[in-house]
Amino acid sequence: MTRPRGPLRAAVVGTGAIAHGSHLPALADHAGEVQLVAAVDVNTAQLDAFRAAAGDGVDGFTRLDEMLATARPDLVLLGSPPAFHRDQTVEALRAGAWVLCEKPLCLSLAEYDAIAAAEGPDGSPGPYASVIFQHRYGSGAAHARELLTTGRLGTPLVAHCQTTWFRDSAYYAVPWRGRWATEGGGPAMGHGIHQMDLLLHLLGDWTEIRAMAGRLVHAVESEDVSTALVRFANGTMATVVNSVVSPHEVSRIRIDCSDATVELTHLYGHSNDDWVYTPAPHAAAHERRVEAWRTPAADRPSSHSAQLEGVLAAMRAGTRPPGSGRDARRTLEFVAALYKAAFTGMPVRAGEITSDDPYYNAMHGGHPAWAPADTAGGHR
Repeated sequence: MTRPRGPLRAAVVGTGAIAHGSHLPALADHAGEVQLVAAVDVNTAQLDAFRAAAGDGVDGFTRLDEMLATARPDLVLLGSPPAFHRDQTVEALRAGAWVLCEKPLCLSLAEYDAIAAAEGPDGSPGPYASVIFQHRYGSGAAHARELLTTGRLGTPLVAHCQTTWFRDSAYYAVPWRGRWATEGGGPAMGHGIHQMDLLLHLLGDWTEIRAMAGRLVHAVESEDVSTALVRFANGTMATVVNSVVSPHEVSRIRIDCSDATVELTHLYGHSNDDWVYTPAPHAAAHERRVEAWRTPAADRPSSHSAQLEGVLAAMRAGTRPPGSGRDARRTLEFVAALYKAAFTGMPVRAGEITSDDPYYNAMHGGHPAWAPADTAGGHR
């Protein structure tokens, strides 16, 4: 079963900065395939500004259910705050619309599984929900993954994943930031999740994680720094650092293989030039092999547009889109395991956070030093 050849109908939910700066340009890049027909926001001034920027033909709504019933979109792009993602995604799926949602798709593994239950079954034509992890898209990432997964760089051995950013007190003055119930966590959940997802995309399944977390600067419920040691199924050992207290901001992945090191250094997005391949001494003499590492066939930067292309193709074909299903759940499970390892001081293995584990329902796991205090003086 495939969708009709005409333009797909899209709606944007949440019309803030990410909708203006990322979703509108992505939709414009694919104007022949998808048409923006509706937008939803409870802030009518923000909604009006978005509709003016989007151009004619975009109807405005303040309620998601009314938009779904009236506009009947094929695709819903979610740019609302994280606390709304689970319910809005489920509502859109049940209305028959596919969903492409900003990270995090939801706030816990329990919420993720509720979303998965509302999707079409695997092998069906959908609908499906996909999460925005744009760093794994683009030609540089695709080229690196091919080299790694085919063994052309040798055996992956050691890796480093770094998201060291800076956020001041004004950033956390936004009421939903820094709170478990509305953001789901700190930089591990809201910032470093992009690089960690890319690391998993490049190296595959992880098996064990040990971690630490701290509130070093900001007066928030969640952490502002975390570090982790990770073992992958292929034997690779990795370090992970997530921070929002680092004045010199950088996003970085480095993977040392037996024949070469591959490094990506950027901040919020990358192109081919941001990827560097350094051959091991024994491989450096093989010039044609080394040249093949360094020269992807095309240069397409990582972006919402690159990810949207894959989602639209999946919609046309009636297949599960990239950035969804088991693949997206693995990244969320990794974050949950990082928090559990950090808060308990114990190693966590892949698959151990099941529905009877407190870290399945909330990233803080109800830990007394980290869970928010309720009005009765306990923790929720």
